[in-house]
Amino acid sequence: MRKIKRMIATKLESRTRSRLHRIGTILLSAAVGVVITASAVAADLVTLRVGDQKGGNRSLLEISGYAKDLPYKIEWSEFPAAAPILEALNAGALDVGYTGDLSFLTVYAAGAPIKAIGGTRSDARTQAILVRKDSSIKSVADLKGKRLAGTRGGWGQFLIDATLEKAGYRIDDATFAPLGPVDAKIALVAGSIDAWAVWEPYVSYATLKDNARIVANGEGLTPTVTFIVASDQAIASKRAAVQDLVQRLNKARLWSLDHLPEYAKNTAELTRLPEDVLLSAYKAQRTSPIAIDESIVTEVQEASDRATRYGILAKKLDVSKAVDRSFTAAANSN
Repeated sequence: MRKIKRMIATKLESRTRSRLHRIGTILLSAAVGVVITASAVAADLVTLRVGDQKGGNRSLLEISGYAKDLPYKIEWSEFPAAAPILEALNAGALDVGYTGDLSFLTVYAAGAPIKAIGGTRSDARTQAILVRKDSSIKSVADLKGKRLAGTRGGWGQFLIDATLEKAGYRIDDATFAPLGPVDAKIALVAGSIDAWAVWEPYVSYATLKDNARIVANGEGLTPTVTFIVASDQAIASKRAAVQDLVQRLNKARLWSLDHLPEYAKNTAELTRLPEDVLLSAYKAQRTSPIAIDESIVTEVQEASDRATRYGILAKKLDVSKAVDRSFTAAANSN
C-alpha cells in the first residue's frame, strides 16, 4: 500500500512539475513577445525633424500643453531666420519648418521640393524699418540714398522695396545690404548701415534694449503671413505626424492669445531672450492661425507678383501650386 501511495505521489509531482514548466515557458514566451513588440513600436515611431525660429513653436507647444502625448518624436533645431531653415528643408535635413511667406516662395521658385501646409498671420506693423536713436533719419523720406539692411529674398528686402515705392522712390534710390538679423543688428549699432528692416522679436529687442527707433512698418504693404512648410518627402512618408503637428500648432496659437505672459516666460527660458522683449513682441504680433484657402492664396499671390516686379523673385509664380490646402482643410473639419 505504501508503495502504491509513493508511486501516485511521484506521478502527481512529476505532472505538476511538467505543468509548471509548460506554464513558465508560456509566460516567458509572452514576456519576450511583449519586449519584442515594444521594441518594434519604438523602432517604428516616426521622428519629425522640425526647424524653429526664435520666438518659438517649440515653446508654444510645450507651455500650452500640446506637446504632451505625441504619437511621434520631434527633433527641434533652432535657427536665427528663415533662410537656413529653408536650406535645411531643401537638403532633406528637416521635415518641417516655420518661415515667412516670401522667403518660402524664393526657395520654392528655385525648385525646392517643399510646400506650405499651414501658417499664421501677425500684425503687419510688426515688420519695421529701424534706425539708431541718434540717426538723422526721421521719416521714410530720409531713406533715399541710405544703406538699408535686410534679409535677401524675404521680408526685409520686400519691406525696403515696398516702402521706397510707397514714398515715390525707385528701388535703386537706396543701397540694399543683404544681411541676416544677427549681422544686421551688429551693423546698425556700429553705424555701418543706416537702417534695418526686420520683424519680431528683433524689433522689440532693438527698441527696448538698443533704443532704436521705428521709421516705417509693413502696414498695408505685406500680408505678414508665416507658413508652416514641409518637404514633399515628409508629406508623402510622414503625413499623419505632419497633420497632427499642424493641428497642435493651430490649437496652441489660439491658446497663446489668452496666455501671452506664460508663453513669453517659457520662451525666454528656452532661448535666453529677455522676457520683456518676448512679451512685447507677442502683444504686438497677436499671431493667429490661418487656413490656406483661396483668400490666402490670392493675397500671397499679390505679394509674390510685387516681389517679382522688385526683382526679389526671378520669375512669376503660381502660388496655388506652392501650397497644399489639405492639411488645414482637415484641421478645420475636426
